[in-house]
Amino acid sequence: MKSLIEELHAKREVLWQGGGLEKIKKHKAKGKLTAWERVFYLLDKDKPFVEIGMFAGDGMYLEDGGCPNGGAACVLGYVQGKLCVIASNDATVKAGAWFPISGKKNLRAQEIAMENRLPIIYLVDSAGVYLPMQEEIFPDKEHFGRIFRNNAKMSSMGIPQIAAIMGSCVAGGAYLPIMSDYAFIVEGTGSVFLAGPYLVKSSIGEEVDAETLGGASTHSEISGVTDNKYLNDEACLDAIKGVIDKIGHNEKAGFDRKEAVLPKFSADKISEILPLDRTKPYDIEPIIESIVDAGSFEQYKKDYGKTIICGLARIDGWAVGIVANQREIVKAKMPGGKVELQMGGVIYSDSADKAARFIMNCNQQKTPLVFFQDVSGFMVGSRSEQGGIIKDGAKMVNAMANSVVPKFTFIVGNSYGAGNYAMCGKAYDPRLIYAWPTAQMAVMSGASAGNTLLQIQEAALKSKGVKISPEEKEELLEKILNQYNEQLSPYYAAARLWVDGVIDPAETRNIISMGIEAANHAPITERYNVGVLQT
Repeated sequence: MKSLIEELHAKREVLWQGGGLEKIKKHKAKGKLTAWERVFYLLDKDKPFVEIGMFAGDGMYLEDGGCPNGGAACVLGYVQGKLCVIASNDATVKAGAWFPISGKKNLRAQEIAMENRLPIIYLVDSAGVYLPMQEEIFPDKEHFGRIFRNNAKMSSMGIPQIAAIMGSCVAGGAYLPIMSDYAFIVEGTGSVFLAGPYLVKSSIGEEVDAETLGGASTHSEISGVTDNKYLNDEACLDAIKGVIDKIGHNEKAGFDRKEAVLPKFSADKISEILPLDRTKPYDIEPIIESIVDAGSFEQYKKDYGKTIICGLARIDGWAVGIVANQREIVKAKMPGGKVELQMGGVIYSDSADKAARFIMNCNQQKTPLVFFQDVSGFMVGSRSEQGGIIKDGAKMVNAMANSVVPKFTFIVGNSYGAGNYAMCGKAYDPRLIYAWPTAQMAVMSGASAGNTLLQIQEAALKSKGVKISPEEKEELLEKILNQYNEQLSPYYAAARLWVDGVIDPAETRNIISMGIEAANHAPITERYNVGVLQT
């Protein structure tokens, strides 16, 4: 586990270098701060922050030179004591061009701002859409145009948007800062236009330089497109701080918080308990006790439905409801007094029923929910089917999906099949979702999937009259497993933004605390109703 955490931190160090040291050197030679320097200049030095979308694009687009960190730095953090979302283009990665994953990452930043009604700051330095992949980012619902739709929606919701043009801002991308409430520009480096000098000449024959066409003086003194111009990045960022400092406070959602107490165990306990072998059982309770405030965890229906642990607790003082998969093999009482063993990490009818009832309670009590996933799926077999596992599982999914309190999800270990859904996977709108380095996400485990895929390929070859030897079969299975296991990696999931990042388990407590504080800015206006499966 410690080795995995060291690997995680090493990967992060590389990502923070964006397009590499040589590109950074050229970028700074223009008098510009890097994407991360701009972010850190804005953030309050004595406060924590949460990175959003770390590892986006990891290992993707390699034939195009790659897109480390999705070509942008995105964080949830404090500016002048107020929680904000910051999205900063990284011009050291393909001049800040928008790859498909760049669009997805920026949309995720906007989504977090909208859900929590937080101010959002755009630090723009981008060459626009990456043209060789335009069909994957331009026309669809969740593509580039959705960003400007969100600009308009946030404006109507009263969510402050502040944009700084600190480099190129071209074509459709020009609408992002100009649809914001404030649009600042840096002299000499910032420019914004629908068409650059080369396109203007080829389109209408006019010869014009970039500064005259869309520089700081043009837009601050003549067109009025930007509000003010600034001598350098630092002066522009200071102006943003000045605006944030004067923004009024929101009505609160009313989530309960008391003075924080340190956990019973240190975060090191997690490394001691959590096995790297995903088939081995372990007790989730000490892991929970390493995250929640000491003495605050109160289990719900402790002796019933034991493969899911539910309970109320406090995390950094915030009241929370916890739903966690129990990986220990547990004893369950059956009708007639019979006792049988239940496999850990599997959701049975009784545990699904318990979780559904607990989720309903948390919604009634306005208590945010935290899910810890280490789930192999729902129990299968004739006994489970006859016992109504589908009905009980559907009740749990329904209760969770219709939840109106904010949800936060952490993938501790396995996240397989319908278990991912029931335990609030990405499709069910957790406010934040992160994976630990031990996480694995897929429809099923590597071993199960490998054998299934092998049978499919064998049948396909047999239908063509091709027979394979035992050696060839073993070779084929190894190839299938290698490919499938690569896709199980938490970094594979984070690269595609199925999760908001891979984190050190020690960071979990801070992410939950900041997540609930952010959610507290958005009062709950929906009524909780789970529909036909309410009873």
